[in-house]
Amino acid sequence: MTYETYTKLKIDTPAGGVLRITISEPGRLNAVDMTAHRELAEIWRDADRDDHVRAIVVRGEGQAFSAGGDLSMIEEMTRDHATRLRVFAEARDIVYNVLNCAKPVVSAIQGPAVGAGLAVALLADISVAGRTARIIDGHTRLGVAAGDHAAIVWPLLCGLAKAKYHLLLCEPVTGEQAERMGLVSLCVDDDQVHDRAMEIAVRLAAGAQEAIRLTKYSLNNWLRLAGPTFDASLAMEFLGFSGPDVAEGVRALREKRPPSFG
Repeated sequence: MTYETYTKLKIDTPAGGVLRITISEPGRLNAVDMTAHRELAEIWRDADRDDHVRAIVVRGEGQAFSAGGDLSMIEEMTRDHATRLRVFAEARDIVYNVLNCAKPVVSAIQGPAVGAGLAVALLADISVAGRTARIIDGHTRLGVAAGDHAAIVWPLLCGLAKAKYHLLLCEPVTGEQAERMGLVSLCVDDDQVHDRAMEIAVRLAAGAQEAIRLTKYSLNNWLRLAGPTFDASLAMEFLGFSGPDVAEGVRALREKRPPSFG
């Protein structure tokens, strides 16, 4: 398996059997543009087919995991139906391909984690967050329903009451808060995030692969049961991209101010 076609994801093998995926958009907090979004949907199938891969680490380059969807991509989605359909299919694939990848996935969450990047971070089998990591589901602030991954994973991880509070209000969660809520597996000092994630991935790669993969498959059936809820939430999110609120949401983000919805 070769990974030369990936341009927004850096792929390397820092340890035997461990594939490392780095979301890379230098200077833009690893924001996800059209290319990165497509690659985040595809990489899990390629890694799953790679017989040399026994565990996967996913992280962002530098001090951020990902600042979420690129605003230019969002604006294009509001203008063009074909673009909306394509990104909709990719958003669905990001979630289901992470769930269905047989290899265990470990996320290393540092700095901001938003949007499609956050979907990958929280759907990972084991998530390691820095104490000051800033987890935000920003959909309702943008003016669309919380889709991506939110409905499939937040209620199961942290309960419906906490999920509603953070998803309806776009209330940020630090790494420390996320661990207390059960939203992430572990919280460590910021400078230990990548090393701890690698340590876990190495242990997974050295383990009994059939047992680990079948355990992952069984546990992910809890998330598969929420598949219809996820599908509905994603459809409702993309319905919002053709509505009036998202234009104000994008303007507010560009102008770094609170949105003023009608």
